[in-house]
Amino acid sequence: MSNQLKSKNVEKKKKNKGGRPRKKLTQEAYMPLKAQRVISSQARFKVLYGGRGSAKSYSFADALLVKALYTPLRILCVREIQRSIKDSVHKLLSDRIDALGLSHQFSIGRDLITSRCGSQIIFKGLKHNISEVKSTEGIDLCWVEEAERVSADSWDVLIPTIRKEGSEIWISFNPENEHSATYDRFVVNPPPHCMSAHITYRDNKMCPDVLVREAEYDLDVDPDKYEHIWEGKVKRYHDALIFGNKIVIDEDIKAAPDTDFLFGCDWGYSNDPLVLVRMYIKDKSLYIDREFYSVGVELGEHAAAFDSVPLSREHRIRADNSRPETISYMNSQGFNVIGAKKGAGSIAEGITFLRSFKNIFIHPRCTGSIDDFTNYRWKQDSLTREVLPLPVDKANHVPDAVRYALEPLITRKKSWGAV
Repeated sequence: MSNQLKSKNVEKKKKNKGGRPRKKLTQEAYMPLKAQRVISSQARFKVLYGGRGSAKSYSFADALLVKALYTPLRILCVREIQRSIKDSVHKLLSDRIDALGLSHQFSIGRDLITSRCGSQIIFKGLKHNISEVKSTEGIDLCWVEEAERVSADSWDVLIPTIRKEGSEIWISFNPENEHSATYDRFVVNPPPHCMSAHITYRDNKMCPDVLVREAEYDLDVDPDKYEHIWEGKVKRYHDALIFGNKIVIDEDIKAAPDTDFLFGCDWGYSNDPLVLVRMYIKDKSLYIDREFYSVGVELGEHAAAFDSVPLSREHRIRADNSRPETISYMNSQGFNVIGAKKGAGSIAEGITFLRSFKNIFIHPRCTGSIDDFTNYRWKQDSLTREVLPLPVDKANHVPDAVRYALEPLITRKKSWGAV
């Protein structure tokens, strides 16, 4: 597969064996060289793993669509948990079909995508639909997205199910835990006929500048977080994570019309990110559904940043009180911003309060919130690695903003059970 596929390289008069004009890509389809080498190999298992912004999913999506465009294939796209079609790569594939100008070649249904040449792309979850997966016959290609979460039991069922001669299993994931079944099976002890590539944003020349700036910021202020999020390396500090398994990434978060939202802000000092987070409390859990999170935002750009978070002008925003001049400026722009008191012990009390929630649900579009909450950790003794009851002053921008928003509840010594 070429590194770039352009319609101008396809001769309009050229015919295929069936006498029909060859199908054209009306836009450029780019993939990093590492991804290209894996996808074009003859391996049964094709693995792309690494950090954010590396175009792993885009590479697999584009390559899968090109295959489905020319050859009638039965393609299965799976994740460990798929409660609805929203959890699948259905939207990504649909978006790429549109971006590549192939809408006339594919029919996009609610839970099935078909091509004019006869390809079928179906979507299933592994954990709760394993019997359906086992009974799925004649699969030519299986794409396992977010494969880090796939359990050993699911792999034991899936792999022998994809047994058609010449069939392939494509695997894409961001490593999380060095002991995960996926990392162990395909990175530490890869099977025969497996080709993999570790890929990062530096391999992707199309990586957006905003992601590059965030990566450079993390490299400067929190190398551990940078290594995990951007270099795609497994966490080495799992036991020290403050919020552990309380974090749930949920695409189905949807606030009711009468939701009582809370807003918290952490100002961007120097190269620190400006953070505005929208949240609400429901059924003993905290929900974060909107955010602004970006590095290098000038004061004159703050109003537009806040406006990107819906309803921010209609609610009070509690913010870091160490920037009174910024608070005053934002109020002059029509926002209702007040400084959080941040009294003695506020960090410890805030962490205790947040840990009292049953879960902290975060929408996947809130990538800054996900990064900070999943990487916020306790200090560890440099010699014994014993976890100490002191938070590391890193990956704390969103947790701080959330603490500010919840300050009235925290100072009244409430817990989620009393809200």
